[in-house]
Amino acid sequence: MPSSVNRVFLDSNVIISGLLSSKGAPRIILDLLCLHLPNLRGLTGTYNMMEIERNLTRKLPAALPVFQEYLPRMNLEIVSLPASEELEPWLGITADKDLPVIVSAVDGKADFLVTGDTGDFGALMQRDDLPFRVLTPTEFVLLAGKLLGNDSE
Repeated sequence: MPSSVNRVFLDSNVIISGLLSSKGAPRIILDLLCLHLPNLRGLTGTYNMMEIERNLTRKLPAALPVFQEYLPRMNLEIVSLPASEELEPWLGITADKDLPVIVSAVDGKADFLVTGDTGDFGALMQRDDLPFRVLTPTEFVLLAGKLLGNDSE
């Protein structure tokens, strides 16, 4: 159950997509985090940060300064890289390359893990036995009004 502060773990693809587009659900999420709302806390992992920097450096080097400028505005809590023994209980839940994302979300006490990677995380979106809900960016944006106290629909 989400606490009064909703802890939202962002997968790398959400952050990259939000930086590269001025519209769409990933950008809305980043903009919400930049507002520093008292009941919304953004998180990501050291593993994700390394992946973002690696992908931007290799594929979109011109976007790296934008990322470095935007990052402090989001005020993300960065969860430490999990130890290899922390990954073992989660083997088989998703692709091995994504296990650090899952464990970082657990370690960060996330209420939600938001990812655009429905290929590797899609099956997890249907599960209710995880310590967080796995949502697409669009699903999270649709839920955000209720989370942030706007129940007028």
